[in-house]
Amino acid sequence: MADLKDILNHEDELNNEELMKYLHGNASDEERFAIEKQMADDSFVNDAVEGLQNFTDPIQVSEYVDQLNRQLQKHTAQKLIRKKKRKLKEQNWLIIAILAILALCVAGYFLIHFSANNH
Repeated sequence: MADLKDILNHEDELNNEELMKYLHGNASDEERFAIEKQMADDSFVNDAVEGLQNFTDPIQVSEYVDQLNRQLQKHTAQKLIRKKKRKLKEQNWLIIAILAILALCVAGYFLIHFSANNH
């Protein structure tokens, strides 16, 4: 799920239009059977359909989906910002650690080199 801009996953067999047709009783027998089969196979789909059946107005459903999409975008944007900040902090410590190791290596080289020349 690379693109998290929409709460509904359009790659699934069940899409928004089919679901709305089912909820309003406008779905054909084949569509209704397919949706009910998905409800039996997947508890998430079952819970979603049961929850959407509680809405009486189709405009409420659209508003609710839009609200969920906005919350999802806001939540994922906050996580991306935190992740970027965390990467920058980790890189600073990585650079400091590499420089410290290099300094120890150079100091060790000179220490060994001068102690070998003095004997």
